[in-house]
Amino acid sequence: MKALVLDFGGVLTNDFWEVLRGFARSEGLSENALVDLVTKDPEGAELLRSLERGGIGQAEFEREMSARLGVPADGLLARMAADLRPDDVMLSAVAEIRSAGVKVGILSNSWGSDHFDPYAPWNLAERADVVVISDQVRLRKPDPEIFDLVLDRLGVPAADCLFIDDIAAYLAPAKAKGMAVWHHTDSAATVAELRRVFLSTYPG
Repeated sequence: MKALVLDFGGVLTNDFWEVLRGFARSEGLSENALVDLVTKDPEGAELLRSLERGGIGQAEFEREMSARLGVPADGLLARMAADLRPDDVMLSAVAEIRSAGVKVGILSNSWGSDHFDPYAPWNLAERADVVVISDQVRLRKPDPEIFDLVLDRLGVPAADCLFIDDIAAYLAPAKAKGMAVWHHTDSAATVAELRRVFLSTYPG
């Protein structure tokens, strides 16, 4: 393996769904109000997909989602991301692997970047060789083409790359491309897999 591609939210951060549940609690909503809206409600899910692909802007998304949730639109995305925290264990492991000579890519479905940039505090360009953000390329996981794009930018064949995501549905198209895949559910288990795959080959 010569390259590692990782999701951002839920892999390099704390649990993404818990972030959304934290937002709901802070807004006085039922705990799963936002999770259910973007996963089970067809219109809510399509709004999120459109935001991720850059089909709608952040302001439109905030207006539409606020109406469905019954909460203020102003600053909605920032409030949704308020509980997002770095997973220092994962970030340290990725930095170690990159310093050993492995190319690192970050592949993230975005919440847009009009007036709120959730990536700004993270210095992703310093942590990875390639950063692909969905709204900037008008593609989103699980679109097969977005995996072609990140592989092309990394300059490695699919067979030489491991892809990690916390959403299992996004692993299938990567695997179909020939990438190795890992479903992230626990930082300790993922770090152990990273060390097994990479640091046995690149001992540093």
